[in-house]
Amino acid sequence: MLNFYYSDKITDFLVKSAETIIGEIAINSRTGHINTELYAWEFQIELLQEILKKYSGKIFFEFSIPRMGKRVDCLLIIQNIVFVLEFKVGEKNFLNHNVEQVWDYALDLKNFHKPSHDLMLVPVLIATHAKNSTMEIITTSHDDNLVNPISTNATNLGQVISDVLNFFSSENLIDDEEYLAGSYSPTPTIIEAAISLYNNHNVDEITRSDADAKNLKQTTSYISEVIKLAKSENKKIICFVTGVPGAGKTLVGLKVATEHLDQSKGDSSVFLSGNKPLVDILQEALVRDRVLQEKIRGVKLTKKVARESVKSFIQIIHHYRDEYLRDKKAPYDHVAIFDEAQRAWTKEQTVNFMARKKNFPNFPYSEPEFLISCLDRHQDWAVVVCLVGGGQEINTGEAGISEWLNAIKNNFQNWETHISPNLFESEYAAISAIESLEQESVVVFNPDLHLSVSMRSFRAEYLSKLIKEILDIDANAKETLKELQDKYPIVITRKLDKAKGWLKEKARGSERYGIVVSSQAYRLKPMAIDVKTPINHVNWFLDGKDDVRSSFYLEDVATEFQVQGLELDWACVTWDGDLRFSDEGWKSHSFVGTKWQNVHKESRKKYLLNAYRVLLTRARQGMVIVIPEGNIEDKTRLPEFYDDTFNYLLNIGFKIL
Repeated sequence: MLNFYYSDKITDFLVKSAETIIGEIAINSRTGHINTELYAWEFQIELLQEILKKYSGKIFFEFSIPRMGKRVDCLLIIQNIVFVLEFKVGEKNFLNHNVEQVWDYALDLKNFHKPSHDLMLVPVLIATHAKNSTMEIITTSHDDNLVNPISTNATNLGQVISDVLNFFSSENLIDDEEYLAGSYSPTPTIIEAAISLYNNHNVDEITRSDADAKNLKQTTSYISEVIKLAKSENKKIICFVTGVPGAGKTLVGLKVATEHLDQSKGDSSVFLSGNKPLVDILQEALVRDRVLQEKIRGVKLTKKVARESVKSFIQIIHHYRDEYLRDKKAPYDHVAIFDEAQRAWTKEQTVNFMARKKNFPNFPYSEPEFLISCLDRHQDWAVVVCLVGGGQEINTGEAGISEWLNAIKNNFQNWETHISPNLFESEYAAISAIESLEQESVVVFNPDLHLSVSMRSFRAEYLSKLIKEILDIDANAKETLKELQDKYPIVITRKLDKAKGWLKEKARGSERYGIVVSSQAYRLKPMAIDVKTPINHVNWFLDGKDDVRSSFYLEDVATEFQVQGLELDWACVTWDGDLRFSDEGWKSHSFVGTKWQNVHKESRKKYLLNAYRVLLTRARQGMVIVIPEGNIEDKTRLPEFYDDTFNYLLNIGFKIL
């Protein structure tokens, strides 16, 4: 249930004094207030008491939007309309970020608050002292009963409310009690979740609590019990958490890490990831938020100081490895959480790297072997949690999960292994390794260690299934697409400009969009897409529409290496000739020198297929797939390199933009 600092029937609100209402707001907020806030409330109350004299309904002040950690100034329910009002008292201009703010509030309710799904929501920005105010009611192609924000001044707010009610008049009245009691089931981005966890050690308010999402709590609880068991019985245990793309594996890891930050309890943990872009972006987002929160409190905090505390919470795995190569003692932490554990290096890759980069010839371990050995230095107990994505190895030398299982079998048979039965599925390529391990060590199977529902897209529980079927060339993809189409728009086109226009039209408020491509997409340069041009992934993911380095500009593109583990609201996946559909299956190609060459090595074929799996599962709300037309005069971009792929997707049932 959502909360608020004040609610009343409009008829009762009209006869109360401003002082009484402000007092109730102040008491419920339980915080001190500066004079500007008190003045803003007084202004809003007096204005609305004048405007609402002829209406009945319900009024709320400071209505909560938990996922955003913010509150709507005022929410009005009149007849069949929910008005979302954001006041900027004293403001003379309709600033873009203020328009986005009220739009985001309405979008959050529309997407995550069940009663709001079908109701008409009207966001209104009131810049009280603006001179001009033009009334425009604009609906969108989303056709979801959410109009574009209306901007008005204080003088014309009454007319706006009257015009909207006349325009959308209906005899269907909203039951305000049902509206307030309705379920609120948000799915935060990993960045939002990390900020909430770091600040509050809690994401319950901003994550789904419905039946589909219960698995997330079960998994976290199971791991916490394993940690208690290991500590109380002096055991060493390794857990493997599996899940569909976007199911919340990283969120589970972050939650376990924040629940074990208290060093005095002797069970402190560290969250480790080999995904440098993910770590960089999460660290920067946490730092920016920390500086902002301190600024709001009137405290000046430098980013440098904020970054020091953030680094102890989330680290790059290679920094951890290098520290314990130098220091032979047991790590400070008894619990280590390895994100995207399938990306750990094989022994061959590790030995090669250590000899070339670290001047450490004849290194005796694979990366999983060395990381387990660090925790094995503890004389009493230790827990390793491996978060595993199936079919997501995208780098040369990435081992997959079997390398971890073999490490336990060969060197750490005293460790107990807890895994989900889903590790037997084909994309994990671990069946024989599990069977071998069972002969040598204790293996416990528990379904709570598998996350089966995608949390990434609240509109697309079928998305990961569809992408798997497309890449597996499974005929059932047609049926899965039919289930998905109304919830999650996916269109295909041959024109990049059309795709860019579609992204801009679909994205509302501060919803983030961008172009993602394969790192092997070398022949998109004629379309002004150059994968060899380095991007700053922090700016690309975190900065706003006025920054040319951000994803919003649709100039810089991100590859699978920059987006794995992260997400956009809307994505444009631009396909190249590196992966081509054919009657014999997918054909993999690498561009070398002046021409495409066939890829024969099975591991490289798998990496490329997985790269597209990552790209096609990045969007929370919808995507457009661009398959270029090619150019008959360019032997590196011939139409036949692209046409079969386009026709394959067309035959599945994707609509052409």
